[in-house]
Amino acid sequence: MLIFLRLPVYLVSMSSTPTLPERPDIVAATRGGDDSIGMDGEADLVTASLDQALFWRKIYTEILTMEESVLRRIQQLMADQSPEARREVELTNVPVVAAQAERFRSRLGFWEASVRAHQPPEARSPGDVAALVADPVAD
Repeated sequence: MLIFLRLPVYLVSMSSTPTLPERPDIVAATRGGDDSIGMDGEADLVTASLDQALFWRKIYTEILTMEESVLRRIQQLMADQSPEARREVELTNVPVVAAQAERFRSRLGFWEASVRAHQPPEARSPGDVAALVADPVAD
């Protein structure tokens, strides 16, 4: 009979605090390593027009140029750091920036292939044909 006087376990164990939004740094690190994720507002690779492909190729070229500059600057700064600080930067900062640069490089490659796909066959170089065959956009 005393069992009925006790609060049910599920009322005590359930959390009443709302779930916290994901941390932006974790979201960015995860997103940075996934080249299947396009940017907000990015055109669909399969249905994009030549103008859209040229636009997104330009955007990814700009971002990749910046990311490569950031990596070079990090390496310059690391040269003056203690071995301990340099090791921590190698373990934390460098992999995130490198993954982001690789994602942008990959996305740039997708858009470069899209631009080539819009060109007439006679305007393509022999290397372009191999790139189109290997590119997942052309599948």
